[in-house]
Amino acid sequence: MKLCDIIENNAATTIGSTEITSITDDTRKVVDGSLFVCIKGAKFDGHDAAAEMLEKGAAAVVCERDLGLGDRQILTDDTRTLWGKICAAWFGHPERKLTLIAVTGTNGKTTTTSVIKHILMSAGFMTGLIGTIQNEIGDEVIHTENTTPLTYDFMAVLAKMAEAGCRYAVMEVSSFGLCQKRIGPSHFRTAVFTNLTQDHLDYHKDMEDYYQAKKMLFDICDAAVINADNEYGRRLFGEVSCEKYSFSVKENADIYADGIKISSTGSSFWYCCGDKSHLIKTRIPGVFNISNLTAAIAVCLREGIPADTVAEAIENYNGVKGRCEVIPTGSDFTVICDYAHTPDAVENILRSVREYTDGRLICLFGCGGNRDAAKRPKMAKAAASYADRLIVTSDNPRDEEPEAIIKDILAGLEGTDVPYDVVTDRREAIFHALKIAEKGDVIVLAGKGHEDYQVIGGNKRLHFDEREIVAEGMKLL
Repeated sequence: MKLCDIIENNAATTIGSTEITSITDDTRKVVDGSLFVCIKGAKFDGHDAAAEMLEKGAAAVVCERDLGLGDRQILTDDTRTLWGKICAAWFGHPERKLTLIAVTGTNGKTTTTSVIKHILMSAGFMTGLIGTIQNEIGDEVIHTENTTPLTYDFMAVLAKMAEAGCRYAVMEVSSFGLCQKRIGPSHFRTAVFTNLTQDHLDYHKDMEDYYQAKKMLFDICDAAVINADNEYGRRLFGEVSCEKYSFSVKENADIYADGIKISSTGSSFWYCCGDKSHLIKTRIPGVFNISNLTAAIAVCLREGIPADTVAEAIENYNGVKGRCEVIPTGSDFTVICDYAHTPDAVENILRSVREYTDGRLICLFGCGGNRDAAKRPKMAKAAASYADRLIVTSDNPRDEEPEAIIKDILAGLEGTDVPYDVVTDRREAIFHALKIAEKGDVIVLAGKGHEDYQVIGGNKRLHFDEREIVAEGMKLL
C-alpha cells in the first residue's frame, strides 16, 4: 500500500509513492518497509527510537517534532490521533462499513453490550461485539486482552466484522480507550452512559478527570442514552449537545422502568417511553440489571427493532458469564460469582441478592494490587452495609503484598459490627465460605467474575477459575 494512501490528506510527505509493507507503533515489529509511528507513552517515547527504526528498515516515521530525519519523517501535531487514522486507512476504513454502538461507564458495560448484541442478532442482524470478556463476530468468540483493544487491533477486528457481513458492532468503550484514542476516527450512531463511580484513580488523577475522559465519547456520537439515576449521568445529560434520552429505574425519565419485580430466578418490569409501555421478563435478577436492560432496549428500539422482538429476545437471554452468575453446587445454599470490583458494584450486587436471600448473605472479596488504593476501605464499607458476614481475601495482588492490601480493606470495617474472617489465599477463602454456609445462605464471590486467572508477583498469571474451585471445595465438604 502506498504511503500517500495510508496518510491520506492528514499530513504532508514528499515520499508518498513509497510502498509500505506494514504499519506499527511497536519497535519490536518494525521490518523493511514499515511505517513507524512515534507514540509517547507513560514509560517509553517512540520518538527516542525513530532514527534506530529507520536503520532497522522502516521506510518512514511519523512524529510530533522535527527529529532531523529529512524527508523520511512525517510531522503531525498529534501522533496518537494520526495513528488511529492510519490504522483505519490500512484496513480500508471498516469503521465506515458498520453501524457502531458504544457503551461506557464504570459498571454495567458488559451486560448492556451483551444484551444489545443478543437483541440485534435475534432480530436477524449479524452483529459483532468488543468487550471486557471477549470479542465476538456473530457466534465466533475471539480472545481479547483489553476492554477497548489497542488501535491496530481495534481496526483489525472491525475489518473482520465487516468482512464477515456484520451490520452492527457493539462495543464497550473504556476511559483508557478514549484517552489513548484507541478507537481512531470512529463515529457512533448511539452511545450509552451507564454510570460513573470511583475506579481507575490510579490512572486518572481524580473523578473529574475520569468524568471528562468518559464525556469524550459523546462528542463523536449521533445520540446519547444516559442514566438519570447517576449523579454524573445527570450532569452529562445537561452538558452534551447531541440528540439525547435519559433513562431511569427510580423515576420518570424519557425512558424508565416501572412495576419492577425481583426474584432469585429473574425479574420483570414495564418498559415505559412516552405513552407506550411494554412488559419485559428476564432471567437475570437485580435492579442494576434492569437499568442495563432499559438502556439496551432504548438503543434497539431506536434502531427500529419491533418491541415484541425485543421483549422475546430479553426473555430468552441467559446473562453474561461472571455477572451475577449462579455456580451450581447441588447444595441447599447458593453461590454467586460476580465481577463487582468497585464500591458501587459491590453495593449493587449485594443489595440485589439481599432481596431474595432467605438465610445469611456472605460476601467474599478482595482488592486488586497496583490499582486505586483509595477504593479499598470504601469497598469494605459497601460490603458491610448489606452482608451478614464477610470473608476478606485477595483478588489480583500483582506485585503488592496481599497482607498490605487487606490492611487497607480492613480500615473500612472500623466502626461496623459485621463479623468477618481474613483468609489471604483466595482458594482457601472460598473453601472456608463453603464450609460455613448453611441452608438458605447465599455466598457472593465478588471481584473475579469471568476471569479464570489470578495475577500474582507482577504480571504472572496463574490459572484460577472460581467455578472449578467451588466444585473442588464441594467435594471436600
